[in-house]
Amino acid sequence: MKTKKHTPTPYAAPQSPALAGQGILARANKSIFLSIAFTSLVFVYMLAGCAMIPDKIIVKGISKSFDEGAIIKTDTGSTISYKDLIAELSRARIIYVGEKHSDPGHHEIQLNIIKDIYTSNQHIVVGMEMFDQSYQQILDQWTTGKLDQKTFLKKTHWYANWRMNYQLYADILDYIKENRIKLIGLNIPFHIPSKIATGGIDSLFKTEKVYLPEDINISNAKHRKYVKKIFDLHKVKGIEDFQNFYAAQCVWEDAMAQNIALNLGSDKMVVIAGNGHIIQKFGIPDRAYKRTGAPFRTLYLAPSGSEVERSFADYIWITPSSEKGIKKREMKNP
Repeated sequence: MKTKKHTPTPYAAPQSPALAGQGILARANKSIFLSIAFTSLVFVYMLAGCAMIPDKIIVKGISKSFDEGAIIKTDTGSTISYKDLIAELSRARIIYVGEKHSDPGHHEIQLNIIKDIYTSNQHIVVGMEMFDQSYQQILDQWTTGKLDQKTFLKKTHWYANWRMNYQLYADILDYIKENRIKLIGLNIPFHIPSKIATGGIDSLFKTEKVYLPEDINISNAKHRKYVKKIFDLHKVKGIEDFQNFYAAQCVWEDAMAQNIALNLGSDKMVVIAGNGHIIQKFGIPDRAYKRTGAPFRTLYLAPSGSEVERSFADYIWITPSSEKGIKKREMKNP
């Protein structure tokens, strides 16, 4: 599927709030329910917890269990050290680091990887799912030190768009600002995928269609099967046509892949996104590779107790479950 190329209009706040990447439908009020429903469904399957969370995890496709803290190199099925992980990631042009959005430990890992990659190569860019491309002007002001945190939160409409506690990402964003690292908003305006899921691409206004990627790939059978499984598990009134639901997911993935391609240049990029966008590489990674040809690596952060397959990523890091209260810290909304 191809869409006509347009130049996005200058920064403007999205028209309606959306809850991206969260499985927390209960917090939504009726006025934003449909917008929240679509983005919640995509991740609720991956975020589902277990009542009893084991300390070990079995990776499907590898005939042994792994302890918390293990970093698994999936092509060999063996563990590697953090030092070796950084050495191997450093050889890639694009590094995808997944997350369970609400897990503070995952964001600590992401920060450490950004620091270690930046130490060896200061020509890096960080792309984040948490911001959409219409806010790029504001992100540039942040990284050049022109905004304080309070102003940044207001101008990016953080709690209208991403809605997660900002303190989960504060250390990452502070490090980016302190070191003047280029920060790219990868996402499409958050209300657009949910509108496509309920009414199809043709239901969008012209002002919304300018954010669509030039190419939208709806032909990946494995990706379709993965998304269909999520769709079938969680029925939501108003989101009843799988073709629209799947088109919305592909628009979402291809938009972020296109923004990676447009902003990679000759630099190295660290991409921060939910596990659901990097799993098996058929979300963002393969779509970005088609556009750039740049070598990449994927790191899937898997809380203990979750179901993991060898095919999920190049590396799988078994982390303590946030439900155990590991590394809990008091977080107050600014």
